[in-house]
Amino acid sequence: MTLFTTLQQFVPQQQLSELAGRLAASRHPLVKRAFIRSFAKAYNITLEEYERDSLNAYESFNDFFTRELKDDARAIDSTAGGIVSPADGIISQLGQIKDHKVLQAKGRDYDIGQLLANSTDGDYFADGSFATVYLAPSNYHRVHMPFSGTLTATRYVPGTLFSVNTVTAANIPDLFARNERLVCMFDTQYGKAAVVLVGAMIVAGIESVATGKITRTDTMQEQQHNMELAKGDELGRFYLGSTAIVVLPKAAKADWQESMQANSVVQMGQLLGTATA
Repeated sequence: MTLFTTLQQFVPQQQLSELAGRLAASRHPLVKRAFIRSFAKAYNITLEEYERDSLNAYESFNDFFTRELKDDARAIDSTAGGIVSPADGIISQLGQIKDHKVLQAKGRDYDIGQLLANSTDGDYFADGSFATVYLAPSNYHRVHMPFSGTLTATRYVPGTLFSVNTVTAANIPDLFARNERLVCMFDTQYGKAAVVLVGAMIVAGIESVATGKITRTDTMQEQQHNMELAKGDELGRFYLGSTAIVVLPKAAKADWQESMQANSVVQMGQLLGTATA
C-alpha cells in the first residue's frame, strides 16, 4: 500500500469534504475567483466546448465545476443496441461480472451486491457486464444515460470518501463498494440495468435529475421514480471528480469494443459496445 493511500485512511474524510463543499459553493467574488482561476490554470482547462466561455460567467466554483457543454459538443453514438460512455474520462475497467465479482484493478475485485447495496439486485446482475469510467478533475462532470430506460429507483448509500484514482483503486480493497454512492436503477429493453455514481475524497456532493443534490446522511436513502430518459440525456453530476459505473444484466449480452481497454480515454456519448435486447 502506498503512502498516499495509507494517509487517506487517517484524514477526516467527511469533514474535509464538507469544508471543500462550503468553499466551492461560496459566491463571494474573491473566493470564487481564486478557486476557479487557480483550478483552471492547474488543470489547463479551456472553455471552447462549454456554453459559458468566460471564467467570469460562473457564480461559484461548483457552478464552474459542473459547467454545461455546448449543445453540439458531444455526439451521442447512434449504433443500434449501442451502450455509450456516461461521461468524459478514462476507462478504469470493463468486462464481465464473474460469480458476483466486478474487477476493480489487477488482482482486486468486489461484490456486485455490495456495490448496489442490495443482495437481490446483486444476484440479478451476477453474470452480467460492467464498465467503470473515472472522471478526472479536469473532465466535464455531468453524467449522462448510457442507454435509454425508465429510472425506477435511486438508492443513496453512505460510505467512505477515498480517492478513486488508479493508485487508490489498486490498493484499497472494495473501493467502489465502500465509498459513498448513488445507485440508479432502470428498466430497459435489456431488463434491469444500473448506473452507479461513486463519490470520492473532496467530492462535495452527488445529484441526479430525479433527486436533486443528495443530502448526506448516515443511513441509506431509497426513492421510487418513474422517469423516462433517453440515451445521452443528463442523469446527474458530481461536485468534484469521481467515478460512474454502468451495470448490465446477463440478458444484454454486452459486447465491449476491442478498442475499449483499461486506461482508454473516452468522451460522453462515445460507443463502448453493443447489447442485444
